[in-house]
Amino acid sequence: MSGILCEHCTAVCCRYIALPIDTPKDREDFDYVRWYLMHEGIGVFVEDGDWYITMSTSCRHVQADNRCGVYATRPKICREYTTESCDYHSGDYNWSQHFTCPEHLDVYVREYFKNKRKASTIRKTKSFRNSLNRKKLLNPAPAHGRRGLQVKLGPGVLLPHREHAHRHVAEAPADIRGVQLPLLPVAPS
Repeated sequence: MSGILCEHCTAVCCRYIALPIDTPKDREDFDYVRWYLMHEGIGVFVEDGDWYITMSTSCRHVQADNRCGVYATRPKICREYTTESCDYHSGDYNWSQHFTCPEHLDVYVREYFKNKRKASTIRKTKSFRNSLNRKKLLNPAPAHGRRGLQVKLGPGVLLPHREHAHRHVAEAPADIRGVQLPLLPVAPS
């Protein structure tokens, strides 16, 4: 490409506005983002973990030759913009996500909450196992009772020993999504 980059410019950076928005955390937050995306010319992207809303709208001072009509008095944000991050030749944005319609966001939200549930389940399982391991170190000897071999976890709390625990897993109730609910420790009778 010969000449000065600005001679080839199509004023891409002057045809949209991008503003940071709060990172959505729950379904209500995502519903607001979905509402944004229902409007023409609105997009949302995630870059370096930060969320932005974009509005496709041309600056009223872009001239027919794509040059700035108020170049000498342009706003500070325009003066700080450099050709190093120019939209004309970059072509490859650093977005980790880019949503241009509600359907794009819906797919992301389903995966987001699915992964969040998995991560939560893994954390809870690890936490439960760690607490069992800590308690076993405090009370390593199994207690024998009417229910067979059991591990004493604390005052009045008995849990089936690991050889017998598999019997109870199949009997565990499930929530509405079919995920098995945890069994509470068996209290001595």
